[in-house]
Amino acid sequence: MIESSHKNQVEQLYQEHHSWVYTWLYKKLGNQAQAADLAQDTFVRLLMKEKRLELNEPRAFITTIAKGLMKNWIERKQIEQAYLEVLSQQPELFCPSLEETVLIIESLLEVFCLLDGLPIIVRQVFLSIQVDGIKYDEVATQFNLSLSTVKRYTKQAYMQCLSAYVNSNL
Repeated sequence: MIESSHKNQVEQLYQEHHSWVYTWLYKKLGNQAQAADLAQDTFVRLLMKEKRLELNEPRAFITTIAKGLMKNWIERKQIEQAYLEVLSQQPELFCPSLEETVLIIESLLEVFCLLDGLPIIVRQVFLSIQVDGIKYDEVATQFNLSLSTVKRYTKQAYMQCLSAYVNSNL
């Protein structure tokens, strides 16, 4: 349950900073609707905090939340665009429903989040093996790496996924 004092604090922050964060997001995104959605989501995140916030610099705190939401939105759009490009290259017989498309994009986002923080080469090696089904020795040749490096990178990616899975289930 949200404490009354916390709710009042968020309401005050909303009144004082909503138009500012909306304008900031609009300048970054160039899209009024998306800036409005992300500005609203920023304050929903603040509201979801369990207790009253002690903020010396509320705009800095609000900006941090808004940046995170904007980053997630941009990543989602990039993944969605990449998927739609791949889909457009498929035969017309392969046409997933809107629901299937949303599920696929959500799954891709989860994989992206699991691998976030790994060096790009580690992600590329792992995805080449796991998604593209390329054999270790072919990946080594493709990326000009030794076989042992490919195995090490794959293990590193697996450990990242395992760690994220364990942490999400604690």
